[in-house]
Order: sequence, then structure tokens, then C-alpha cells
Amino acid sequence: MLKDSDWDTLVKWWAAWPEWQTPPKEFLPDNGRGGFIVEKENQPIVAGFLYTTNSKAALLEWIISDPEYRDSDREEAVELLIEGAESVCKEQGIKWIFSIGRNKQLIETHKKLGYTVDEKPSHEITKII
Repeated sequence: MLKDSDWDTLVKWWAAWPEWQTPPKEFLPDNGRGGFIVEKENQPIVAGFLYTTNSKAALLEWIISDPEYRDSDREEAVELLIEGAESVCKEQGIKWIFSIGRNKQLIETHKKLGYTVDEKPSHEITKII
């Protein structure tokens, strides 16, 4: 599970990926703590956030990784994150988990894990109210 102390690491990662912006903490589940982080030998590799509702569905989103981590087990860490989120969802009685993405490698990882990927592009639509 994410801890408050992980926030600075995530901000650093978001800043290093040029197409990403750091989302505000209050936009994220549990004010930036509602997610998971995968580490190897105390080195964070990848993190993501799980939005749950009063329905039987959850959204796994904002998956971000350390851009400097280049070991061969990087993809395995991403898979572990996704499968860990699935496990938590199953424990909570959640039946569906979905994600939004445009990163080709992340989409391929989801496909490998049995996710259905809609080939038609969609757009994230948000509004500050």
C-alpha cells in the first residue's frame, strides 16, 4: 500500500515523464494513499491508484513507474501491481476492474493479463467544479 512518504517519489516520477502531469492529491483515492507500490530491495519501481465505489467495479489508474529503473524485471513489477490490485478487488467483492491508458507497453501488459482492450481511442474528460 502507498504511504504518505511515497508522495515525493511519485511526484519525481511524474515530472520525469514528459507527457504526464502530477495529479493533485485530492484527485486521487484516499488523498494520494489509495493505491499500491511495488518495490524490489526497498527500491520503488511502479505504483498505481485504485478507485472504488459503491458498485462492483473499480478503476485502476495513474500507473506510473520509475523512469530510471531499467532492470529486466520491470514488466514483472507492472504485472505484480496489476495482479495485486485484482486480488484486493476480489477480496472486496469487486467483479470488474478497468483502466484507461495510452502507453503501448502498459496496454500490452493488460492484454497479456487477460484484459479486453477497446481499439477505438477514447478521451479522458475532466472538469474542475
